[in-house]
Parts: sequence; structure tokens; C-alpha cells
Amino acid sequence: MVIRASIGAVPGLIPSFLILAGVLAGITALISRARNRPLLLPVLLATCTAALCTVTLLPGAAGMTVGQCDTGLPVHVFTSSSSLLNIGLFIPPAALSTLLFRRPATVAAVFVLFSGLIEFIQSVTSLGRSCTVTDVVANSIGALVGVGGAAVWLGIGGRALRRPLRDFAWAAGIALAGSAALAYGFNSQVTGVNVVAIDDSRRAVVDATEGSDTWLSAEAEAVFGTGTRSTGTQVEKDGSRWKIIASTDRGTISGWWPDRTLEWASASDQHGDAGTLTAAQAGGVARSFARTHFPDSLAGSDQTVRTLDDGPHAAYLVTYRRHRQGVLMPMRLDFTITRSGRIIGFTSEAVRDPVPPRATVTVTGTTARRQPAKTAGAEAASAQLLARQVGGQWRPVWLRSASAAPVWLDGVTGQRVAPDKWPDGQARSAPGQLPCGLSLLALLVGTGPGPRGAAEPVGDRQPQPLLGR
Repeated sequence: MVIRASIGAVPGLIPSFLILAGVLAGITALISRARNRPLLLPVLLATCTAALCTVTLLPGAAGMTVGQCDTGLPVHVFTSSSSLLNIGLFIPPAALSTLLFRRPATVAAVFVLFSGLIEFIQSVTSLGRSCTVTDVVANSIGALVGVGGAAVWLGIGGRALRRPLRDFAWAAGIALAGSAALAYGFNSQVTGVNVVAIDDSRRAVVDATEGSDTWLSAEAEAVFGTGTRSTGTQVEKDGSRWKIIASTDRGTISGWWPDRTLEWASASDQHGDAGTLTAAQAGGVARSFARTHFPDSLAGSDQTVRTLDDGPHAAYLVTYRRHRQGVLMPMRLDFTITRSGRIIGFTSEAVRDPVPPRATVTVTGTTARRQPAKTAGAEAASAQLLARQVGGQWRPVWLRSASAAPVWLDGVTGQRVAPDKWPDGQARSAPGQLPCGLSLLALLVGTGPGPRGAAEPVGDRQPQPLLGR
């Protein structure tokens, strides 16, 4: 089966082998006869060499990009059917060469280097073949097995090796010169790609996320409606979890696996729908969906409903925020719902409520708003006390709203602070947690409307859907 598959992968393999074998065997026979030498071993060696060249150098239908070679460790050299075939391919010619020339060290060096030369040719030419370190190792193993077996056979038959010391000297010289030439060629012409590691990584991703696409497809139908068809899935590693992003014919949705928690969704159709849904009813739609998908965020949260745009095609922004002891928690949950009751987007920041120190009475909202201009700019119109990470610790922090950049004041000491940032520069709630939204309006009034007709983006997440016209 393996041989049949290999033949199928290289069109014209058998006719090419027969032609090349006939030419090489014929020439070899003529030379041997002219020199009054036996014909059997030289002709067999010529035939095996023809097989080796056609199998490894004949243009095929598969291969890596020209100038690339798989440098992954040969961990599957004894378990891969292709590697086993390569081992077997090099045994006969190496054995026949040893029997013919009786110089095993030189024969071994030549065939090992020949294996490297074959892979180099495959990598720098558009033959449609794959250069891999695993093939070099497999070919070399086959060559050494063939040489070793033939050397033992010569010993059993009482045929002495030809000048062993000179044989080893020639082998060392050939190995050094050939290795240097191949090393220069590969370093200057070929880029290494660890395909083995890539394949193993992909296999690990598939195993770790098995079932996630089915789950997220079902959730997409719950958001966008029955009959929603998935068009592709992306997977991103985040600590011990996987972020799954599914694209569908009606929008995009994201969630966490294996938590099975949704993060955001955005419908392809951003236009509001004509309908009679009231603000209270929109809140009911959001509440019903949140009970099923975001029960932890819903518990103890305050709901606010705002109207986006005017007219029959307006939509509602439904937000959930939670306060603990007067401090706004980092949890966020926002929905955009049309007047027909269609959810065209949501964003969830499912951050567990922290327990920051209680803010002192000496740092109040009034105090935060009236910080000196040289410290915090002009007096703010308002300030909101919220939980933020500062130096890896949760703190009650005042956010002033009337300056060009956010101004953060510690609710205990009154000093200016900078919330923790992640490498992308976004202020986040905590390492390993989802980011908090930093929209000033969202933080101050508990809702997140952006420009007229749009919902405000939350942190670095997908923006809330625009209410298109």
C-alpha cells in the first residue's frame, strides 16, 4: 500500500525507472565487459541507483515551498511509513557497493552525503518534493544497514576489505569536504521550517478544542437565528483556555473553551429593524438571554437601557453593571437590540468581583473632581469610584472624566496612579482576566454609548455593532 501510494504521488515513476535503469545497466555492462569484470554486481548496482534517483528526484505532485526544508527532529523515523520506505530504498545500493568495492567506510560516507545532496536538490528546485531532516536520517540509516550487512557478509565469506586504513582516511576526507559543502549550501540557500513541531502543535490544538466548533455554532444560532451557517473558525491560546472565534453567514461570535462562556458577538446586518419593541421589552430580551448565557454577570447587576438613534429603525443599548460597597466592579455586559427584538451584538467581560480596600472618607468624589490643575488638569464634571488593578493589587480608584486623558486617583491615598497595563498598552483588570472597558462614559454612568448610532467598544475587544443606515 505504501509503495502504491508512493508510485501514485510521482507520475511516470515506473516508465522513468525502466528507461533510466536500462540506460545505466547497459552502460555498466559494456564497461564491465570491456574490462573483463563480472557483470552481476555492477548491473544490479546500476539498477538500484536508477531506482534511487527516480524515486527521490523525479518531479512529484507534493512538496514544500522552494528554498525550505523541514528541520524538525526525526522523532517518527521508525514509525512513519515514508521513512521506512526510505530506509529500505538505501539498503540495496549501499550493500551492493560494499560488496563490489569492499571499502565500507568510504561507501557509507558517500551514501550519507548523497542523501543530503538529494534533500538539498529537492529544497532548491521546483520538483514538487519535500526536503526533510527525517528523510536524511532515514536514508543514512538505510545506507549504514546496507554497508554493515555487506561487511559482515564479506567477513563470513572470507573476503578481506581493501586497505582499511586508506578506506577510513578516504571516508574522513569525503565526509569533511562533503559536509562543509552541504552546510554552506543549506545555510545560504535554504530556510529551515520545523514541520514536525507545527504538525504536533496543530494536532494538540485539534485535540484540546474538540467539540468547541459544535458548541459555538449552536450559540451562533441562539444569537443570530436558526439556520445560521458557520463559514470558519479561529483558535487562539490564552493561558489554560482557548479563545474560539466563529465566522458565520450572519455574523461573528467569540467564546472561551473549555469554559463554554461567550465573550462577544456582532451581526453582519447592522441596520436597525422596524418594530414596536419598547425599552422595557428590550431589557427583557437582554435579561432572558443573560439568564441562560451570563448568569454570573446578571446576578446583583443593575440594568440600564438607552436608545440609540431615533425613528422606527432605532435600537436599544442594554448594559449591566455591578457595584459593591459603592465601587464599580470590573464586570461588563452590554447588548445592542433592535426594535424587532433582534440581538445585533453583545460584549461580555466576565471578571470575578474583586475585594479592594475600602476607600477612605477623605478621598471623595468631590475631592477627586477638585484636584489641583497642576496635578490632574481642570476640574472634572464627575468622577467614578471603581475597582482597578494597581501594581498587581486591587484598589478603589477614582476616574476623572474631564481631561484629555483618563486621570486615575487612588481612593485610599488620593495619589495619582496608573492601572496595570498589558503588553498591548491596554489597561486591564488583572493578568489572566478579561479586560475592562475603559470608555469614560461607560465607567461614569454605567452605560457605553459611543457616537450617535453606535455602541461603545469595550477595551480591546470587538467593537459593539454599529446601528447602520
